[in-house]
Amino acid sequence: MWTRETRSQHDREHLRYGSDLTDKEWQLIEPFLPAPADTGRPRGWPLREIMNALFYVLRGGCPWRMLPEHFPPHQTAYRWFVRFRDSGLWESLNHRLLMLDREMAGREASPSVAIIRASRRPRPAAREASTPPRRSKAASVMSWSIPTDARS
Repeated sequence: MWTRETRSQHDREHLRYGSDLTDKEWQLIEPFLPAPADTGRPRGWPLREIMNALFYVLRGGCPWRMLPEHFPPHQTAYRWFVRFRDSGLWESLNHRLLMLDREMAGREASPSVAIIRASRRPRPAAREASTPPRRSKAASVMSWSIPTDARS
């Protein structure tokens, strides 16, 4: 239930976009993200801005090419998204955050029981009678006027 206190805790008015990470959210997920490499080219964009760009696209449903200009280039954002997807980071991050949420709610981190319910759709009583659509004779006739020999 929303109260004044919970609304103020989840207020996103001070952020640039509603999809941007708050400081508290960033502190939660930063430890799960890859650290900068000791060798090679340094990162051109802070990882927090890359994550903000990813969440902007994922939350808004816009194409990568429509990222606003103050985010990293769309190629950079997409490359990081694919890297996280292929490494399994999204799944592990989701699992860890779920366990943290369960612990904060006073429950065990991993559920002890799972209930799986399979449901089937009811079968239709009877199929309706229908005739197959007619094909045009013109569409099924092969044209023999095309020469098959290069000399013709």
